[in-house]
Amino acid sequence: MKCAQWYLALVWGLLTVALPAGLFGQAKPPEPVTIARLSWLARSWRLEKAGRVVEEQWMAPAGGVMLGMSRTVTKGKLTEYEFMQVREGPGGELYFVAQPYRQKETAFRLQSQSAGETVFENKEHDFPQVIGYSLRPDGSLLAYLEGPKADGTTRRVEFVFQRVPR
Repeated sequence: MKCAQWYLALVWGLLTVALPAGLFGQAKPPEPVTIARLSWLARSWRLEKAGRVVEEQWMAPAGGVMLGMSRTVTKGKLTEYEFMQVREGPGGELYFVAQPYRQKETAFRLQSQSAGETVFENKEHDFPQVIGYSLRPDGSLLAYLEGPKADGTTRRVEFVFQRVPR
């Protein structure tokens, strides 16, 4: 009987050490949401298509904010621009704040974040309601906007940017 008690104590001891250590396939807790995890976005990006040039530039995270700006030049003339920021809000939540040319500032709350992708959402906004950035395996950047169309389907606009050499 003493041998069985000793064996059970040994097994229990191993389980209480091994389970928290993740030896039995326990998943690692998700990384915390932080603005620093968006460092991959900080650089200059450029898209050229059909006589249109779209440039987007992002500063590195500092002071709880990343500042960005975008401009579109079509046939040599400025046609659009936008000031953007990703900033920490109350409780450490992240927000994408956009102020397009001649429009009011709009905030989108972070919905998901991983090592190379981030998605923000504001269901109260007309279009877009979703803004996403994804670093692709080839080093390009997919930026996209999504929102509802009048017929209830989803409209998606994609921009595939290339890194601008430093």
